[in-house]
Amino acid sequence: MIKVTETRELIVLSTNDGTVRGTYHKAYERNRASQTNLIERNRVGVLFLNSLSPTRAATGDSAVFWADSFAKQGYPSFRVDPPGFGDSNGDPPAELLGFVNSGGYASSSSSVVNELTRRFNLSGVVIVGLCAGAVSAVYTAAASRESKGLVLLDPYFHLPMGIRSAGRPVITRRLTNRISNGVLGHLIGSIGERMKAFRMLSGPTLPANTNFPLVASFRDLASRGLPILVLNAPHTQRRTGQFDYLTYLQGAVGSKSQVVIQTVDGTGHSFSNPKGRATVRQNTQAWLNACFPLKDSNTDTEMSQCQVRDATSTYALPPQLPLHFKG
Repeated sequence: MIKVTETRELIVLSTNDGTVRGTYHKAYERNRASQTNLIERNRVGVLFLNSLSPTRAATGDSAVFWADSFAKQGYPSFRVDPPGFGDSNGDPPAELLGFVNSGGYASSSSSVVNELTRRFNLSGVVIVGLCAGAVSAVYTAAASRESKGLVLLDPYFHLPMGIRSAGRPVITRRLTNRISNGVLGHLIGSIGERMKAFRMLSGPTLPANTNFPLVASFRDLASRGLPILVLNAPHTQRRTGQFDYLTYLQGAVGSKSQVVIQTVDGTGHSFSNPKGRATVRQNTQAWLNACFPLKDSNTDTEMSQCQVRDATSTYALPPQLPLHFKG
């Protein structure tokens, strides 16, 4: 630890891939303005992962804004630079996008999740990622048992690669082999899981440029009931001729699914304009309160629990918020 302020603290963490640095946003009781009410309890934390090369502040300091907001609601929040970027040690990978799409950051990010859980006495960590950061978030959740939920902003499930004449991207086999032998190996470690994953590779339903290991990871997490909030900007909604991965995945998971999908109107891909920042904050706070309730400081009662109805994306919100809201 390098420097301490009243509400933030710079932290240093050791990971499987070297030393990383980040910012810890300290949680304090909701409805109390005094900073003397900072709290350290066994509760879920929120970790923000970078999207490709931006620093942990994100575009327009949006990650700073969200982390401060969630900490004020009682959720300890963390922004950490991956190895090779920002304040962290190491060199960036030679082919960054391919590294991200193959789950290359799952090792270091899962180490961060585990270390944050231990050091700050958390019950687990919710991982937030935008675009490529959402890809890393899915792989990290699959690699760490301390990952308790996902917030995915404009996630993608395809590969920007050419297709071989056989109809399958060359990178698909490479990604599958890498993940099977790496930190995500437990996901398809059993014979049954491997068969399921490879059936997805050869199945006719998904496009040939699908990131099949990523789809398999998301499907496995959703099938196990991991709470997942997906927030899309309007431009990412399905257009004619594009494959709707999220609809496919909702239909491919079982009754335990707790996947919530919403569109944030009036914003762009980075969600960094005032409308996008405010709506992501509102929707994510409501989701956190519903799925990971905190005890009210006055009544000592918990807020509504996360619920799923008929395997759809309906969930119970705190009493002070409407059941249905749209950004």
